[in-house]
Amino acid sequence: MRIHLQSDGDERALMEFQGWLARDPKARHLPVTPVSTPGPTMGALDALEIILGSAGDIANFAVGYAGWRLARAHGGNRGARTLTFGGTTVDISHLSPEQLADLLRRLETGDASDDVAQA
Repeated sequence: MRIHLQSDGDERALMEFQGWLARDPKARHLPVTPVSTPGPTMGALDALEIILGSAGDIANFAVGYAGWRLARAHGGNRGARTLTFGGTTVDISHLSPEQLADLLRRLETGDASDDVAQA
């Protein structure tokens, strides 16, 4: 499963999250690739592409994301909150680790309904 976590205009937040995953004992093995697109902000970090190969990877990503979000809650929690998988884009900033892991599993199997995908 290949997902993109968008910067949402906050490149620093995305770089912080990438560092957070690299330091997390359970998530540091996840393949994370920075993505930049050509244009007026050439070279800016637009997204992280993350490959989740197993149910354990999905759970580790979800817990890592929730922990990072909680750690930065005092700063307004801007950026790195939009996840894209295939043609589906989801705001994940309000999901618990369990809800995020469930959503990712459902997206992977194609069982995510429109109301969940727009959560």
